Amino acid sequence: MIEMVVYCCECGKEIVARLTDGAEIYPHRPDLSDLPFWKCNECGNYVGCHHKTKSRIRPLGCIPSPKIRSARKQIHALLDPLWKSGKMKRGAVYQVLSEALGRKYHTAELRTIREAVIIYKTLEKLTEDHK
Repeated sequence: MIEMVVYCCECGKEIVARLTDGAEIYPHRPDLSDLPFWKCNECGNYVGCHHKTKSRIRPLGCIPSPKIRSARKQIHALLDPLWKSGKMKRGAVYQVLSEALGRKYHTAELRTIREAVIIYKTLEKLTEDHK
């Protein structure tokens, strides 16, 4: 069994996660069965991996709780159209978000709902400013 220390948002601490696959995480999705995931044995939450890179089993970020996973999706619903539309450069968006958060921003590293709210509100303002 392969294990790694990963931050778990639900547990609120660094935990020893175990490497598993999509067959366990998404048993109803045979198309995901071979993909790697890190799972927290304490709460059952999980995070995917950079499976298309040389570091195939490197976690995408910390292990999110269901609420944080949902918040991350809502954030990307605002964030992606902002830079994909050309209204702002991607780097510029991430710079503003980093300044709002007080550290380098990456969606997969959001650990709390408080952090997610800061980012979401910042994105709402950016979206409004760039209509």
